[in-house]
Amino acid sequence: MSDRDRLLEDTARDVRRLQARERAPATWAGIAFYGGTVGLLFVVPIVGGAYLGRWLDSLSAGYSVRWTVSLIVLGIALGAYNAYLFMKQRR
Repeated sequence: MSDRDRLLEDTARDVRRLQARERAPATWAGIAFYGGTVGLLFVVPIVGGAYLGRWLDSLSAGYSVRWTVSLIVLGIALGAYNAYLFMKQRR
C-alpha cells in the first residue's frame, strides 16, 4: 500500500468518524451543561430572594417571614421565566 493510498484511507476514516459524531444524540456533557445552566437560572433567583427576604424581615421588630416567603415565591416565578427563555432561545 502506497503512502497516497494510506493517506486517502485515513482521511476517509476521519471523515466518517466526524460525520458519525455530528449525527450522534446528545452526549452526557451536553446534558450536564444545559441541565446545569437551566438549574442555575432557576435556583439563583430563589436563593437570592430568600436571602434578601430574610434580611428585610430582620429589620422589622418581632418574628416575621412575610418578606422571605414573598421573595421566594417571586424568585420561583422569575427562575421559571429565566429557564423558559433560555430553553426557547436554544431551540
